[in-house]
Amino acid sequence: MSKAGHLAVSRFGMGPGPGEVAAAARDPRGWALAQLDARPATSRRFDDLPTGKVAARSFTRFVRGARGDADARLPESARSLYMREAVARIAVQVEGAAPFVERLVAFWSNHFTVSIQRAIVLPLAGAFEREAIRPHVLGRFGDMLLAVARHPAMLLYLDQAQSAGPESMAARRRGRGINENLAREILELHTLGVEGGYAQDDVAAFARILTGWSIAREDEFDPGSFLFRARAHEPGEKVLLGRRFAEAGEDEAIAALGMLARHPSTARNVATRLARHFVADDPPPALVGALSRSFLESDGDLAALAATLLRHDASWSAPVTKLKTPNEFVVSALRAADIVPEDQRIVGALRILGQMPFAAPSPAGWPDRAEHWIGPEAIMRRATWAMALGARIAEGQRPEAFLARALGDGASQATRLWMPRAASASDAIALVLASPEFQRR
Repeated sequence: MSKAGHLAVSRFGMGPGPGEVAAAARDPRGWALAQLDARPATSRRFDDLPTGKVAARSFTRFVRGARGDADARLPESARSLYMREAVARIAVQVEGAAPFVERLVAFWSNHFTVSIQRAIVLPLAGAFEREAIRPHVLGRFGDMLLAVARHPAMLLYLDQAQSAGPESMAARRRGRGINENLAREILELHTLGVEGGYAQDDVAAFARILTGWSIAREDEFDPGSFLFRARAHEPGEKVLLGRRFAEAGEDEAIAALGMLARHPSTARNVATRLARHFVADDPPPALVGALSRSFLESDGDLAALAATLLRHDASWSAPVTKLKTPNEFVVSALRAADIVPEDQRIVGALRILGQMPFAAPSPAGWPDRAEHWIGPEAIMRRATWAMALGARIAEGQRPEAFLARALGDGASQATRLWMPRAASASDAIALVLASPEFQRR
């Protein structure tokens, strides 16, 4: 595998998998760009998993009959569903025929984080990615933003489902209050960014606009689905970012989200985060500028944005300095070993390595800079896991063939020198997996 091919499958894929190395070596950019046209079908691994609506309905039924802290009293079935979702997700990342698209799914899922740090999200996190992220990953940003904001996982994670405007009928009759969490995170993380030009007054106004966005209870029509509660909506005109929104019920928030999806600050925020994820912790300004222009000129067309990323020279010329996250490391190792996870042990491995699926520490998602993943203890855990995988696959494995498959011409002189001197085949494979060039993309 050429160095350009190795860069393609590592930086823009999930690591070298069977059948794609030769294609990536022949035409690295074409290999990735072709995936944007393929639009692969949804994996059958997701077939037996419930929709978010069904999961939310089951969870709502439990909460209404529970006492105390609902987050701490989830039924075991919620935890079991989470494990099934996590294993299916990792398996699809390992065996997917369009690894660049899988990387985009992971990026956008992290951008719009819902986390099982709030246990209320346990039965919903997988459905959120499948329903709010995957269908829109090559569509338009505005459509994804709307799907995210209306999904039961996000409405519960950020406490929007119970939010009521101070002057609404629900607040006057039941004493319910307004919650600003969803409004703040949409502005700060999902769209404009921290330096996007909004103020606290905008957060408060947007929170009032979003009041009424909730989830249907089991005694209401279509339980578990999105529901606009007119009685919880704050009446009257609101002003967000200088724009006046007349009283329009549910349509107020739809219009506000549409405005945010087209805002220049949103374009800059998305461009910076996309370039940081794929190319460099401190992304090239020229690349960020090109991505920002593509976002605005295409009206948030995410397939066009991804194509701009792939076509820009800076995406390929930047040094290989990005450190793989634990999830990226594990998935790339499994792809190199041609192993698809089928049980919950893989989730346990990611827990030990510090990145369980759907478990980001905050709504900001998993960090995307090397400094957060490169501590001595974290590196030691990676090496230990590499040794365990090496021992598992060593029988009948030629270390030289594994090196060629995992790194090809991307292998350093040091790795080529020391691998043949390893005490055993398992040690040789572990050395390849723990090498600096395999750890980075």
